[in-house]
Amino acid sequence: MHVARLSLTDYRNYARAELELGPGATVLVGRNGQGKTNLVESIGYLATLGSHRVSSDQALIRAGADAAIIRAQLAHGDRRLLVELQLNRQGANRAQLNRSAVKTRELPRYAHSVLFAPEDLAIVRGEPGVRRRMLDELLVQRSPRLAGVMADYDRVLKQRNSLLKSARARGLAADKLTTLDIWDERLVELGTELIDQRVALIAELAEPVAAAYRSIVDADHRPELRAVLSVDGADVDGESTGFDATTGGRVAPERTDDAYRDPSGAAQPAVNTAERFAGALRALRAKELERGVTLVGPHRDDVLLLLNGLPAKGYASHGESWSFALAIRLASAELLRRDSATGDPVLVLDDVFAELDRLRRERLAEAIVGFEQVLVTAAVLEDVPAPLTARIVHIEAGRIVDVDDPSPAPATETETETEIETETPTDIPIDEEGARP
Repeated sequence: MHVARLSLTDYRNYARAELELGPGATVLVGRNGQGKTNLVESIGYLATLGSHRVSSDQALIRAGADAAIIRAQLAHGDRRLLVELQLNRQGANRAQLNRSAVKTRELPRYAHSVLFAPEDLAIVRGEPGVRRRMLDELLVQRSPRLAGVMADYDRVLKQRNSLLKSARARGLAADKLTTLDIWDERLVELGTELIDQRVALIAELAEPVAAAYRSIVDADHRPELRAVLSVDGADVDGESTGFDATTGGRVAPERTDDAYRDPSGAAQPAVNTAERFAGALRALRAKELERGVTLVGPHRDDVLLLLNGLPAKGYASHGESWSFALAIRLASAELLRRDSATGDPVLVLDDVFAELDRLRRERLAEAIVGFEQVLVTAAVLEDVPAPLTARIVHIEAGRIVDVDDPSPAPATETETETEIETETPTDIPIDEEGARP
């Protein structure tokens, strides 16, 4: 799959932008702050329903505008799909597929991309929430229905937390709060699926992460990913729950990383997840009532990243951390490539090459050249290896000022201006069913 044309209206610093794209590599070049990342961010939003830079959609809407529109024509072989998303300052976001209204959470079914940016260093060095989000975004692209499961889990979690806070304020004892059992059942049902999906994904990532890391570094630092699960007593937020899934005692620091694994190193069977989750909730009910918050579940899990048997967070150098994060993104792209009926995901490298030495730049270019479409942003063109610079787009102050393309692809009948003519936000009559999950 590749993006054949991208159209933006009132998105970030673009009042309006139209960009023809094609297979192969394209470099978006310009000084910092001109809008290069904004273009690739919009493509990533269609695939993940979120920005890699901000948590709120408000920052994506141009100052003074009521809404922003992202419109992309996706191509796979002879097939063309027109995907449109309207981000509203007030009210629900709206989406269309080939001019027909769809729920926004359906878009990742059609738009696949993997974006690597400087912010991704936090995958290795940041808080657990960054790693949870990384896994969840990949899960949704592989199975869009999981967006609904995640949204339902978040709603149940909020309701359960509200009940816990209310009970704490009223001084209710654990045995008097029977309604909590109902929320526990739903939390376990939804949370078990998310836990199992994440654990399975972590296992699938193991081999492609190792291969991607070797391709970039040309060394075997034995990169590993291990699930760290709160249902097994792991404490990823630095606040001990005093719960151990095996002994009922306090979790020892040396056990935290391995709590979910048996002595052979294999993950515990997924069939036991719901039972372990329910047991953890029962064991922690008194503490949850005391604190007014849910202390166990996928919202408190993590992924332990190891290099040479040591936690990458705290032990890995800057270069090793950067390479590990990039290897995870490349492995994610490889999984999407294997699964998707629409071919490769769009691979986006946002200001990546400036952080790499010459050898790693060249090795990275070799590793990604086989993807159907690669989009690269750079402040300095000389940072980008020559094999990726066949097509260059110059960006300046929210404008596409020049395109260097030795062989531009002719427009087909499905790629005419009339098909993707930019509309005003009010021209997209989409039902509120299109709300962002």
